[in-house]
Amino acid sequence: MKLQEIVTNRYNKSIADCTNEEIYFALLEMTKGMAKAKESNEGKRKLYYISAEFLIGKLLSNNLINLGIYDDVKKLLAENGKNLCEIEEVEPEPSLGNGGLGRLAACFLDSIATLGLNGDGVGLNYHYGLFKQVFENNLQHETPNPWIEKESWLTKTDVTYPIQFGGFTLQSRLYDIDVTGYDNRTTKLHLFDVETVDEGLVGDGIDFDKENIAKNLTLFLYPDDSDDAGRILRVYQQYFMVSNAARLIIDEAIARGSNLHDLHEYAVIQINDTHPSMVIPELIRLLMERGILMDEAIEIVTKTCAYTNHTILAEALEKWPISFLEKAVPQLLPIIYELNSRVAKKFDDKSVAIIDDENRVHMAHMDIHYGYSVNGVAYLHTEILKDTELNNFYKIYPEKFNNKTNGITFRRWLLHCNPELTQFFESLIGPGFKKDATELEKLGQFVDDEAVLQKLLDVKAGKKAELKNYLAKTQGIELDENSIYDIQIKRLHEYKRQQMNALYVIHKYFEIKAGKKPARPITVLFGAKAAPAYIIAKDIIHLILCLQELISKDPEVSPYLKVVMVENYNVTLAEKLIPAADIHEQISLASKEASGTSNMKFMLNGAVAIGTMDGANVEMHQFVGDDNIYIFGESSEAVIEHYAKADYVSKKYYENDENIKKAIDFIVSDELMAIGCKENLERLYNELLNKDWFMTLPDFEEYVATKERIYADYEDRMAWAKKMLINISKAGFFSSDRTIAQYNEDIWHL
Repeated sequence: MKLQEIVTNRYNKSIADCTNEEIYFALLEMTKGMAKAKESNEGKRKLYYISAEFLIGKLLSNNLINLGIYDDVKKLLAENGKNLCEIEEVEPEPSLGNGGLGRLAACFLDSIATLGLNGDGVGLNYHYGLFKQVFENNLQHETPNPWIEKESWLTKTDVTYPIQFGGFTLQSRLYDIDVTGYDNRTTKLHLFDVETVDEGLVGDGIDFDKENIAKNLTLFLYPDDSDDAGRILRVYQQYFMVSNAARLIIDEAIARGSNLHDLHEYAVIQINDTHPSMVIPELIRLLMERGILMDEAIEIVTKTCAYTNHTILAEALEKWPISFLEKAVPQLLPIIYELNSRVAKKFDDKSVAIIDDENRVHMAHMDIHYGYSVNGVAYLHTEILKDTELNNFYKIYPEKFNNKTNGITFRRWLLHCNPELTQFFESLIGPGFKKDATELEKLGQFVDDEAVLQKLLDVKAGKKAELKNYLAKTQGIELDENSIYDIQIKRLHEYKRQQMNALYVIHKYFEIKAGKKPARPITVLFGAKAAPAYIIAKDIIHLILCLQELISKDPEVSPYLKVVMVENYNVTLAEKLIPAADIHEQISLASKEASGTSNMKFMLNGAVAIGTMDGANVEMHQFVGDDNIYIFGESSEAVIEHYAKADYVSKKYYENDENIKKAIDFIVSDELMAIGCKENLERLYNELLNKDWFMTLPDFEEYVATKERIYADYEDRMAWAKKMLINISKAGFFSSDRTIAQYNEDIWHL
């Protein structure tokens, strides 16, 4: 092991005498060296996975596992009195993503490398990422989240490009992060930055001069879009990302022998959601600069680009005003006008136009017309796209549409965050599942083996105690590890319905007050960030934090019910929460969640889901059967019909259901007003009472009844352990290795 050698060279001391920080930097150097040795660029055709976010999490342990040296390093450190878990704490988490979209992109890069495919990720090097979430007075506050240190996973390269905007040019600089595959090659995450970026532009909060593009371009992921300056900054960012990507793709293709007329034989571009859509007109423009005529340039790009749709929410499909593009990227407009006029000549249907009557450019429409593949990310999601949301396009291009159900890299979400469970499975079925997740199916033979079931419960109890200790140490939160851990962690969005879970907490509070005490204490855990400009989402966080305070101070209720919202939820926290969960909440309004991936991580770690028939829950339900998942709520068909008829009136439910009325009224009760903020609580109360766009109330009674059934079932520990084991044994399908193999087979053909 070269570690001692590196430590000697760097610090001239033994491993035992080093600080945790010194060992971390030595491990960083060693791992980067080993990753470099596994780089290869094989194959004529290469994939470029372009995404606005890559939520990669801490990399040290993941890289040690993928390089096959985790156990050796852990042992060597232990022999020298060092603890690898403590050294991991030194590493800052890269702040390059927000939610499922970015986490998925990270899992995909891992699987591309693990399967030995020729492909890299391309994104931006955000200095402060999304934001660091801080709770004060039961409200979310956003603060900068710096993560880049003098020595980090970033490697500065010599690649730079002059990127032209309306009226000025910025020089880019490429930084690379190694992506190690499990027992395979190393690929790259290419992150572009500007050297003129100025972190001093930002004060205590996340406000900054949005006009000074040269200084602010790569400061934040998704700058606050509540004003035009923030929205146009997003256009600058997106163009900067794709213009750099397009130049890199052309340079690399030429280096591999392309004459650019055959570019699609050398490159395939996966457009991850609509943020990278401008790569289409930009690539056409760059090909024309090199002498290729427009007709052919359009044809080349259409054969090179593929689009992944990640959302059913129409408002999330980006539409940029022409005036923004005129200001930021005027050179693209002639091409976008031409692309639009070709569509208009071909199709009378205005709904498929690229530019609408309000002079807005529809990014998704451009992707669908001028790419060769459109995929959804779960069976139900893709069917909804074909049947309703993108039906007008499906009729034109049925051959372009396909489904690729999301997956997760189970090495991070099992081997890394639950080594105890990993070792136990290895003792039962051997190590094959680490490379091929479908081998988890072999665990099915143990569903009636009481010794195995008991051991599964013991491992879960250990992870619950670990979470308790971690939160006590890092956030001063006290948990009861003998309670049921009921966990909902994901972006805070009304369609994910954290508000329904909060209303359940209020309902339970009243039940306990009335003397109906649960058989076992319940701990309801939340983790979520709300977008800075998403007012109602922040109000939901406020309600949860107020309930947390109210219940913790109530001696009558607190022994039986605890509510906890962890601060600054991120990958590191997810790695602690997921292995400890008994129950996980997948309660989005049916037809609204494209896929979800936390559901897959929980399933893999033996938590049981309460969920609607939405996103990938549909496929999970098919795999595990009715007895091992708790399904409730209206169907996606019924929900879609409510929207079509506009017949849902939340007030009716409020007036006709005593439990709903009581729970909603409590939001503005004296008890909560005494600790909360009147404006926030009243606004949320009015939203639920008069609008409730994501239909919390129709599903509420069934949700309550289903939760009660789960808590009762939990008490039969052997029957519960059987549910856990069945969930784990069926989780193999949800590996991102399977997803990526399907992308390659059907779309990329690398």
